[in-house]
Amino acid sequence: MRNPLDSAALDAAIENVHRAGIPGLFAEVRAGDQVWRGAAGVADVATGRPVTAGMRHRVGSITKTFVSAAVLRLAEAGRIGLDTPIGRYIPELLPGERGDAITARMLINHTSGLAEYLPYAYPSLKALPVVADTSPQSLDDLRLTRFDPVELIGMGVSAPAVGTPGGTPGVYSNTNYHLLGRLLERVTGTTAEEHITESVIERAGLRDTAFPTGPYVDGPHARLYEAWFGMIDPPRDYSVYDMSWAGLGGSLISTVADLNRFYRLLLAGEIVSPSSLAQMQRTGQVVTHAGTVIDYGLGLYPMEEPGQAIFWGNGGTVWGAGTLAMIRADGERQLAVAVNLQRWNRLDSSGSPQPHPIDDALAALYRVAMYG
Repeated sequence: MRNPLDSAALDAAIENVHRAGIPGLFAEVRAGDQVWRGAAGVADVATGRPVTAGMRHRVGSITKTFVSAAVLRLAEAGRIGLDTPIGRYIPELLPGERGDAITARMLINHTSGLAEYLPYAYPSLKALPVVADTSPQSLDDLRLTRFDPVELIGMGVSAPAVGTPGGTPGVYSNTNYHLLGRLLERVTGTTAEEHITESVIERAGLRDTAFPTGPYVDGPHARLYEAWFGMIDPPRDYSVYDMSWAGLGGSLISTVADLNRFYRLLLAGEIVSPSSLAQMQRTGQVVTHAGTVIDYGLGLYPMEEPGQAIFWGNGGTVWGAGTLAMIRADGERQLAVAVNLQRWNRLDSSGSPQPHPIDDALAALYRVAMYG
């Protein structure tokens, strides 16, 4: 086998991420029939309880791949038109010209032009994307707040547009995925979470993947430490948190093994059809929350290095939790990595996040996992 798993190199790489400053992380890497699972560090800095590779974790925007797959499956069944104006399905949420111009495809690939609701839902984050002028106060104040997705949609829809429908580059916005949730509800007559569970999660045979029903992560899990660019020092545990603020944009809970199984089946054409998968992998440029430009498809984005094979997947961050899941285009190599610290980069005098040893250590782990 080309580039078989090097367990010793993976053990060293994951330990280096912990030594660089992540309290705890765990991962599963697969190459053909070979499987490596590893963990380093602690799930709880107060007790020293270790992390294990089987822990459940908040996976953030990886949720978006599940949502996209559910929408595409309904499109395959003729129940949703990806290029039909969204106003025909949910006119009360996106009325007028924008409802006539924005399609489900534009919501999925972030080219709707709709603004991100987060700075409006979290008062102390209203200065975003100028991080230096924010504070983490709202993260504490709203820990157990139950947000209504329709209210969050209203914040994004009423905010100044960040682009024109279908325009490029697109602008990443969680408002899009809350709207997709309401689209799923309108078409299926059930909640979006129930439909995605039946149509995607159960279809893929995922036993440890679910949408949260309250502020807790059920089952073995790590505490999740948020630093908010050095403004929370020491980082604070946000593992108990009402995830309605993220909703279908990022509230899913899973394991690294389940994520690898999901993406393996997805790229094998067993979740959506091969033609739908091809559409998911058709990318355009999208400006992220951090201001960087990435290639983004329908709930998937690519990772590649010069001279190396392309990988497909998604990554996610929520308060305290970060996750990345990627699979090589031929399906023969994949990784899923979960960490329990977020926004570890402190700001320099100009307000820009400073490089941190964690960044290089994570990049090295990803390279060893993907390329051997």
